[in-house]
Amino acid sequence: MARPPKIAPGLPSKQQVLDFIQNSEVPAGKREIAKAFGLKGQEKIALKKLLRDMADEGLIDGKRTAFHLMGGVPKVTVLRIVEIDDGEALAIPDSWAPDDAAPPPRLRIVERRGKGPALRVGERVLARTEETGSGWLAHPMKKLPNQGEALLGVVEIDGNGKTWLAPVDRRVRHASAIADLAGAEKGNLVLAEPAGRGPRAGVRVIQVLGDPLAPRAFSLIAIHKHGIPHIFSGDVLEEGKLATQLPLSAENREDLRHLPIVAIDPADARDHDDAIWAEPDGDGGFRAVVAIADVSFYVRPGGKLDREARKRGNSVYFPDRVVPMLPEVLSADVCSLKEGEDRAAMVCHLSVSKEGQIKSWHFTRALVRISENIAYEDAQARIDSGEAEDNLKNLWACWRALESARHKRDPLELELPERRVVLDEQGKIASIAIRERLDAHRVVEDFMIAANVAAAKALESKASPVVYRIHEPPSREKLVALKDYLATFERKLALGQVITPGLFNRMLKDIADENEKALIMEAVLRSQTQAYYGPRNAGHFGLALGSYAHFTSPIRRYADLLVHRALVDAFGLEQPAPKGNLPATSSLSDRDRADLTRVSEAISVAERRAMEAERDTIDRYVAAWLSGRIGEAFETRVTGVQRFGLFATIIGLGGDGLVPVSVLGAERFYHDEAARQLVGESTGTTFAVGDRLQLRLAEANPLTGALKFEPVDGVGAPVEPRGKPSPLKRKGNHLVGKRGRPANIRHQGRKKR
Repeated sequence: MARPPKIAPGLPSKQQVLDFIQNSEVPAGKREIAKAFGLKGQEKIALKKLLRDMADEGLIDGKRTAFHLMGGVPKVTVLRIVEIDDGEALAIPDSWAPDDAAPPPRLRIVERRGKGPALRVGERVLARTEETGSGWLAHPMKKLPNQGEALLGVVEIDGNGKTWLAPVDRRVRHASAIADLAGAEKGNLVLAEPAGRGPRAGVRVIQVLGDPLAPRAFSLIAIHKHGIPHIFSGDVLEEGKLATQLPLSAENREDLRHLPIVAIDPADARDHDDAIWAEPDGDGGFRAVVAIADVSFYVRPGGKLDREARKRGNSVYFPDRVVPMLPEVLSADVCSLKEGEDRAAMVCHLSVSKEGQIKSWHFTRALVRISENIAYEDAQARIDSGEAEDNLKNLWACWRALESARHKRDPLELELPERRVVLDEQGKIASIAIRERLDAHRVVEDFMIAANVAAAKALESKASPVVYRIHEPPSREKLVALKDYLATFERKLALGQVITPGLFNRMLKDIADENEKALIMEAVLRSQTQAYYGPRNAGHFGLALGSYAHFTSPIRRYADLLVHRALVDAFGLEQPAPKGNLPATSSLSDRDRADLTRVSEAISVAERRAMEAERDTIDRYVAAWLSGRIGEAFETRVTGVQRFGLFATIIGLGGDGLVPVSVLGAERFYHDEAARQLVGESTGTTFAVGDRLQLRLAEANPLTGALKFEPVDGVGAPVEPRGKPSPLKRKGNHLVGKRGRPANIRHQGRKKR
């Protein structure tokens, strides 16, 4: 271990302390600082006061045994794994105390291969950290027990009267003995924590949440499992009420209340961020307005509302509730663009050519009065019937131009169905179906994309900081894997060419066989990177755009709020300072203007957390819906293949479940990783991603969202053939690929029946 640098003795200055902490290769505590500067007696007392003053001034943070620069990370610290990205673990400091300008830094874990099992989300490690030019790295020293970590489960009692905590997370395989029920009863959904060291100590209940199958319980499970903040403090609610009293006036805003601007949203929308208007410009093009709720007017940097919104990152939408980023007095009322109400808006004015190109744009703060809130289905019905008003007809005409430009741009076109859970008045499931995709959805989507592009380019024109929405092209590793997979269909992907979304679109368009198309579409989807937020532009591959920012949903996304603040700053749109205790400015804070990296990373993490929570909840609702249909046969499509079985999704419903290899037949099966198949040793029966199978529902667990299937005929024959034989052929005692090379397979042995 390296030694601290030698320094001249004597009580150091604040800058000398900062330099020492930053350059020290060992944890820099009070003892190490005193030793480095040769301090003794009264000088140590003076150092203690100096360090306390520096902490009060926000220069340093940490404990007396290990200080670090404010916003930094100690040299050796405890980290908690928050995400696994393509097999690489990402972590944050376990004891990080977030504030409004310092979300926790994310550290990339450098794991040593072959040294124990891979780290999982939620696990804690003691690690040595280092800051590099590309970010923070952490080198694990040892794995730590997850003491104090909340466990979510259901109380069960076995035949011997012993109580157990049955997990509601499908990744947790075993129940835990309950050492202290704390008043909980059989069947209760509870939060618990480890009662001591080691698994034998069991767990103790710390909170009883109620009936796990009651209405609204499934979203409650997701909220607790993913640690989603869902309760506003009294201070935040009080500041929210104060913000609603800010006066609205056309004196300092563009008055657009005369325009018949409409908000087109889902029928069950809880808030209304955006509204649109267009009219012909007389030259074949259009003048258009995209009006967005002016949240930055009410939620100001540094305030209690801002700190809470920053911590949440975004709203989270469940079938039975919404966990809003902002208190409902703002999100569902004062900021929401409601019909007939005067509202503060940030407006993007667009000039659209007849070819759909955006010729010019400018941004204003405006006063708007929405003429109508319309559901997508109603707007579409009016257009289809020919009875739409002129303002709707103009929107559709402008969209046709935007659509033409979109086709020329050729963004990625993948069919990604969205499941919709409809609940009755008692909160019980009324129906579950795939949400219909209408032209009305595309109209709003293309107007929003145009405004998002305009916001990014407008900020770039002023050399202003931008929080970009970034979707990078597929990595070479994923393209190589896709190339190998396409080769099993005798299709080629030349890696030397420029990879564009249009390349994938043409590939899919040329496939006539629906089964094969589903297989390759799934493979293309898997090759894509995950979108994220960041201040350095890398373009948006999926949309085929060079510059893209999120501007259109500041009620529910903190990223959009940052873009609004940047526009206020760049284009001089500040309003007069409010009276009272609210922060004076609505533009970017100085710290955000200087460095948007940290907050961008934090809201990207929050977004992924919300997506996982929403998906988990839908899975539980689907499992609950299907729990009364055990034994019923469903048409499914295979979505994944592993050594231990298949993953299949019910077509038209989206319920995902496992088909264990043990139910696929009496023969042995081999796992072909490259082709994503299971292949029967004797018969050559092949199961591959994209296959359509008639399967019987064997199990449905609403608490975990897990489903299990089994073949209807007991053999597992596909509903329809794949259209070509298995790419694996027998040669002696081995299976080989089409060109005679040994296939990349793993043997999946099983007992004969």
